[in-house]
Amino acid sequence: MSLPLRLLAVHAGWVAVDKPAGLAVIPRREGAAEDCLIARLSAQLGERLYVVHRLDAETSGVLLVARNAAAHRDLNLAFEAQQISKTYIAWTLGAADPPAARISIPLHPARKGKMRPALPGEAGAKPAHTEYRTEAVGAWHGQTTARLRLHPRTGRQHQLRVHLRAIGTPILRDPLYALTSFKPPWDDLPLKRLALHAAAIYVPALGDQPAQRVESPWPADLQALDAALTKRPAGGR
Repeated sequence: MSLPLRLLAVHAGWVAVDKPAGLAVIPRREGAAEDCLIARLSAQLGERLYVVHRLDAETSGVLLVARNAAAHRDLNLAFEAQQISKTYIAWTLGAADPPAARISIPLHPARKGKMRPALPGEAGAKPAHTEYRTEAVGAWHGQTTARLRLHPRTGRQHQLRVHLRAIGTPILRDPLYALTSFKPPWDDLPLKRLALHAAAIYVPALGDQPAQRVESPWPADLQALDAALTKRPAGGR
């Protein structure tokens, strides 16, 4: 029997849940309908729930779920108006240069459910913007790594993963967009999944529900990864 999902915030219209890595938000094509976060949380709370946004299955962290149709509409409108902001933490192969900047690279659907940077003027391209700041620079067997704080200003599929690869610093253990196959020395990293965590989300006041910033602590595997990398402050020597 699965352990109950951890609730980070509970309101009349929405809940924030701490999504574990490896659990899809909605049913996978090849999986059982009940083997996903929305089904498990609905059973746990004993009520129908509404998906507002998603995280990739291998991403951990805070996820918003609406508890009724009115809240679902309000949250969707808040996302469209960019009133909801999200913060992610990523561990990358290589350090971004400059250490803080805004990535504005339009994205386009690619084969097999992936995304790619759009060509100049390409039809079907979607604007995508990500702000990042390097928090720490380290190394793994002599190769540079970094820990970044990310603020996506748009919500495209795989946006953070494609943007970080586009600037030459893919997320560690990314099976779709990595620039390395993670053979030795990367195969012995103390992490076996995508090194990406949804650390916080800010939800504005909706109706009589107050504004709130909800945070998700790093899970044990990311704590182990961060401790294993030799770190120094961003910009240090």
